[in-house]
Amino acid sequence: MSFRLGLTGSIGMGKSTTAAMFAEEGIPVWDADATVHRLYVPGQPAAQAIGRLFPTAIGPDGSVNRPRLRAMILADPTALDRLNAAIHPLVADDRAHFVAAHHDAPIILLDIPLLFETGADQTCDAVAVVSAPPEVQRERVMARGITEADFNMILSRQTPDADKRARADYIITTTSLDTARAAVKDVLADIRRRIALTDA
Repeated sequence: MSFRLGLTGSIGMGKSTTAAMFAEEGIPVWDADATVHRLYVPGQPAAQAIGRLFPTAIGPDGSVNRPRLRAMILADPTALDRLNAAIHPLVADDRAHFVAAHHDAPIILLDIPLLFETGADQTCDAVAVVSAPPEVQRERVMARGITEADFNMILSRQTPDADKRARADYIITTTSLDTARAAVKDVLADIRRRIALTDA
Protein backbone atom coordinates (compact mmCIF):
# COMPACT_ATOMS: atom_id res chain seq x y z
CA MET A 1 0.00 0.00 0.00
CA SER A 2 1.23 3.48 -0.87
CA PHE A 3 2.22 6.13 1.66
CA ARG A 4 -0.44 8.80 1.20
CA LEU A 5 0.84 12.35 1.57
CA GLY A 6 -1.86 15.00 1.66
CA LEU A 7 -0.90 18.42 0.29
CA THR A 8 -2.92 21.48 1.17
CA GLY A 9 -2.66 25.22 1.60
CA SER A 10 -4.82 28.30 1.38
CA ILE A 11 -5.44 30.09 -1.92
CA GLY A 12 -2.36 31.83 -3.30
CA MET A 13 0.09 29.85 -1.18
CA GLY A 14 1.72 28.03 -4.12
CA LYS A 15 0.12 24.62 -3.76
CA SER A 16 -0.22 23.83 -7.47
CA THR A 17 3.40 24.79 -8.14
CA THR A 18 4.52 22.63 -5.22
CA ALA A 19 2.41 19.68 -6.40
CA ALA A 20 4.14 19.93 -9.78
CA MET A 21 7.49 19.67 -7.99
CA PHE A 22 6.39 16.39 -6.40
CA ALA A 23 5.36 15.15 -9.85
CA GLU A 24 8.81 16.09 -11.16
CA GLU A 25 10.24 13.81 -8.47
CA GLY A 26 8.25 10.91 -9.90
CA ILE A 27 5.43 10.97 -7.36
CA PRO A 28 1.92 10.18 -8.72
CA VAL A 29 -0.27 13.22 -7.99
CA TRP A 30 -4.04 13.30 -7.65
CA ASP A 31 -5.34 16.86 -8.09
CA ALA A 32 -8.71 17.65 -6.51
CA ASP A 33 -9.16 20.85 -8.53
CA ALA A 34 -8.42 19.08 -11.83
CA THR A 35 -10.87 16.36 -10.86
CA VAL A 36 -13.60 18.91 -10.20
CA HIS A 37 -12.95 20.56 -13.58
CA ARG A 38 -13.26 17.16 -15.27
CA LEU A 39 -16.48 16.37 -13.40
CA TYR A 40 -17.90 19.78 -14.46
CA VAL A 41 -17.72 18.86 -18.16
CA PRO A 42 -21.21 18.72 -19.74
CA GLY A 43 -22.81 15.35 -19.11
CA GLN A 44 -20.46 14.48 -16.25
CA PRO A 45 -21.81 13.76 -12.72
CA ALA A 46 -20.94 17.13 -11.16
CA ALA A 47 -22.49 19.12 -14.01
CA GLN A 48 -25.63 17.02 -13.68
CA ALA A 49 -25.74 17.54 -9.91
CA ILE A 50 -25.34 21.30 -10.33
CA GLY A 51 -28.13 21.25 -12.91
CA ARG A 52 -30.43 19.69 -10.35
CA LEU A 53 -29.44 22.11 -7.57
CA PHE A 54 -28.99 25.32 -9.57
CA PRO A 55 -30.69 24.95 -12.98
CA THR A 56 -29.97 28.53 -14.02
CA ALA A 57 -26.21 27.91 -13.58
CA ILE A 58 -26.24 25.50 -16.53
CA GLY A 59 -25.81 26.82 -20.07
CA PRO A 60 -27.75 25.64 -23.13
CA ASP A 61 -24.94 23.20 -24.00
CA GLY A 62 -25.00 21.64 -20.52
CA SER A 63 -21.87 23.42 -19.33
CA VAL A 64 -21.56 25.02 -15.91
CA ASN A 65 -21.70 28.82 -16.07
CA ARG A 66 -19.06 29.43 -13.41
CA PRO A 67 -19.55 33.22 -13.04
CA ARG A 68 -23.30 32.69 -12.55
CA LEU A 69 -22.73 29.86 -10.09
CA ARG A 70 -20.20 31.99 -8.19
CA ALA A 71 -22.71 34.87 -8.01
CA MET A 72 -25.36 32.51 -6.64
CA ILE A 73 -22.93 31.26 -3.98
CA LEU A 74 -22.13 34.84 -2.94
CA ALA A 75 -25.83 35.72 -2.77
CA ASP A 76 -26.99 32.65 -0.82
CA PRO A 77 -25.12 31.63 2.37
CA THR A 78 -26.43 28.06 2.08
CA ALA A 79 -25.52 27.56 -1.59
CA LEU A 80 -21.89 26.55 -1.11
CA ASP A 81 -22.73 23.96 1.53
CA ARG A 82 -25.36 22.42 -0.76
CA LEU A 83 -22.93 22.43 -3.66
CA ASN A 84 -20.19 20.79 -1.58
CA ALA A 85 -22.59 18.14 -0.29
CA ALA A 86 -23.26 17.13 -3.90
CA ILE A 87 -19.74 17.41 -5.28
CA HIS A 88 -17.48 16.14 -2.48
CA PRO A 89 -18.69 12.50 -2.63
CA LEU A 90 -18.04 12.46 -6.39
CA VAL A 91 -14.54 13.81 -5.85
CA ALA A 92 -13.86 11.33 -3.02
CA ASP A 93 -14.91 8.45 -5.28
CA ASP A 94 -12.48 9.62 -7.98
CA ARG A 95 -9.70 9.87 -5.39
CA ALA A 96 -10.38 6.31 -4.21
CA HIS A 97 -10.03 5.06 -7.80
CA PHE A 98 -6.71 6.92 -8.12
CA VAL A 99 -5.37 5.39 -4.89
CA ALA A 100 -6.38 1.91 -6.03
CA ALA A 101 -4.80 2.41 -9.46
CA HIS A 102 -1.47 3.46 -7.88
CA HIS A 103 -1.35 0.95 -5.02
CA ASP A 104 2.13 -0.18 -6.07
CA ALA A 105 3.65 3.31 -5.86
CA PRO A 106 5.71 3.78 -2.68
CA ILE A 107 4.41 7.36 -2.22
CA ILE A 108 1.41 9.16 -3.72
CA LEU A 109 0.41 12.79 -3.32
CA LEU A 110 -3.18 13.87 -2.76
CA ASP A 111 -3.42 17.56 -3.66
CA ILE A 112 -6.56 18.74 -1.83
CA PRO A 113 -7.28 22.44 -1.13
CA LEU A 114 -9.97 21.60 1.44
CA LEU A 115 -8.07 18.72 3.03
CA PHE A 116 -8.86 19.62 6.65
CA GLU A 117 -12.26 21.13 5.90
CA THR A 118 -13.55 17.89 4.32
CA GLY A 119 -11.85 15.53 6.78
CA ALA A 120 -9.74 14.03 3.98
CA ASP A 121 -6.65 14.40 6.19
CA GLN A 122 -7.94 11.33 8.06
CA THR A 123 -7.21 9.23 4.96
CA CYS A 124 -3.58 10.45 4.74
CA ASP A 125 -0.45 9.07 6.39
CA ALA A 126 1.01 12.58 6.66
CA VAL A 127 0.10 16.13 5.66
CA ALA A 128 2.25 18.80 4.06
CA VAL A 129 1.06 22.41 4.15
CA VAL A 130 2.33 25.07 1.75
CA SER A 131 2.60 28.51 3.28
CA ALA A 132 3.76 32.03 2.50
CA PRO A 133 3.42 35.41 4.28
CA PRO A 134 -0.05 37.03 4.01
CA GLU A 135 1.22 39.89 1.83
CA VAL A 136 2.71 37.40 -0.65
CA GLN A 137 -0.52 35.42 -0.67
CA ARG A 138 -2.64 38.51 -1.35
CA GLU A 139 -0.33 39.72 -4.13
CA ARG A 140 -0.50 36.33 -5.86
CA VAL A 141 -4.28 36.15 -5.62
CA MET A 142 -4.85 39.69 -6.86
CA ALA A 143 -2.53 38.97 -9.81
CA ARG A 144 -5.00 36.28 -10.90
CA GLY A 145 -7.72 38.87 -11.29
CA ILE A 146 -9.72 37.56 -8.34
CA THR A 147 -11.83 40.25 -6.70
CA GLU A 148 -11.40 41.28 -3.09
CA ALA A 149 -14.92 39.97 -2.34
CA ASP A 150 -14.18 36.56 -3.85
CA PHE A 151 -10.83 36.40 -2.06
CA ASN A 152 -12.41 37.17 1.31
CA MET A 153 -15.22 34.69 0.67
CA ILE A 154 -12.72 31.94 -0.17
CA LEU A 155 -10.62 32.72 2.91
CA SER A 156 -13.70 32.60 5.13
CA ARG A 157 -14.39 29.04 3.96
CA GLN A 158 -10.83 27.81 4.48
CA THR A 159 -9.06 26.78 7.65
CA PRO A 160 -6.69 29.65 8.57
CA ASP A 161 -3.08 29.22 7.51
CA ALA A 162 -1.84 29.22 11.11
CA ASP A 163 -4.23 26.37 11.97
CA LYS A 164 -3.15 24.40 8.91
CA ARG A 165 0.51 24.79 9.86
CA ALA A 166 -0.23 23.69 13.43
CA ARG A 167 -1.79 20.47 12.13
CA ALA A 168 0.86 19.73 9.49
CA ASP A 169 3.53 17.06 9.58
CA TYR A 170 5.54 19.11 7.10
CA ILE A 171 5.50 22.83 6.25
CA ILE A 172 6.71 23.88 2.80
CA THR A 173 7.55 27.56 2.57
CA THR A 174 6.92 28.87 -0.94
CA THR A 175 8.54 32.30 -0.83
CA SER A 176 10.83 31.14 -3.66
CA LEU A 177 10.91 28.24 -6.10
CA ASP A 178 14.29 27.09 -4.80
CA THR A 179 13.09 27.09 -1.19
CA ALA A 180 9.99 25.11 -2.10
CA ARG A 181 11.90 22.62 -4.26
CA ALA A 182 14.43 21.97 -1.49
CA ALA A 183 11.60 21.43 0.99
CA VAL A 184 9.90 18.95 -1.35
CA LYS A 185 13.11 16.92 -1.57
CA ASP A 186 13.47 17.02 2.23
CA VAL A 187 9.87 15.85 2.73
CA LEU A 188 10.33 12.93 0.34
CA ALA A 189 13.64 11.95 1.96
CA ASP A 190 12.00 11.91 5.38
CA ILE A 191 9.02 9.86 4.17
CA ARG A 192 11.36 7.33 2.53
CA ARG A 193 13.21 7.02 5.85
CA ARG A 194 9.87 6.44 7.59
CA ILE A 195 8.90 3.78 5.06
CA ALA A 196 12.28 2.05 5.43
CA LEU A 197 11.88 1.93 9.22
CA THR A 198 8.39 0.50 8.90
CA ASP A 199 9.53 -2.17 6.46
CA ALA A 200 12.63 -3.08 8.48
